[in-house]
Amino acid sequence: MQLDPSADQAMLTTARRAARRTPWMPLLSALLELGGGKGELVRHSERNWASITFAGTRHSVVIAFTGAEAVAAGEAFIDALPEHEFAIPRQLVADAAIVAVDHTALPEPRLEVTAELLLLEDA
Repeated sequence: MQLDPSADQAMLTTARRAARRTPWMPLLSALLELGGGKGELVRHSERNWASITFAGTRHSVVIAFTGAEAVAAGEAFIDALPEHEFAIPRQLVADAAIVAVDHTALPEPRLEVTAELLLLEDA
């Protein structure tokens, strides 16, 4: 079997272009930063969304905060998210809400937060 470096480069270029067009990576970076760098991404899903006048994506994100210091950062994340001003290129965050919180104390403090966000394409 022979590898074609030009084909590999073309696939990589296509993947990079697709990543730039979709907002998921800047969104996740912004969310983890909002969590003070103390959260860990557990799960992310994205689906296209459109109305007559707008198009965008709906995201569901689960972030876990483990340890007492991280749980405190997670609680601050919960308070800050709904009013946070995101700076995501070519996107407007139309809605950001916490839809679930799971708090456990043992074996170590852990806070798992599920957030849903609606991003609209900014023309």
